[in-house]
Amino acid sequence: MIRYTLKCDQDHHFESWFQSAAAYDALERGGHLGCETCGSRNITKAVMAPRVRPSEQKHAQLPVLSEPAGEKEQALEALRKKVEDTSDYVGENFTKEARAMHLGDKPERSIYGEARLDQAKELIEEGVPLMPLPFRPKQKLS
Repeated sequence: MIRYTLKCDQDHHFESWFQSAAAYDALERGGHLGCETCGSRNITKAVMAPRVRPSEQKHAQLPVLSEPAGEKEQALEALRKKVEDTSDYVGENFTKEARAMHLGDKPERSIYGEARLDQAKELIEEGVPLMPLPFRPKQKLS
């Protein structure tokens, strides 16, 4: 396994594990990599420092340095947390669940999930209230 620090064209940085360098290259060529913050598919490897473990004694003395996320990223993360805490993740069943609630076949509740653009347009044309999220849902269902 290999861990890469990645960045998107919006300058969001994140880390991900890959089976190998070749596996990363194949996913990148296929357009299967996406920014976990904004969903951008324009991903590159960020500059990384080698990981060197100091001895336990030295490690305990090293300060932890962390660059705080920008104001927009903090607001986006707060929104993600609120959505995840107050809504049910329905994954690819979003269209079916939203339509059933709109028709009264299921009780209304706050949900979020995934839908293709054509599915979202159909729901809007049917009068189903929905809005796109400014982040990609974390996978919660298998």
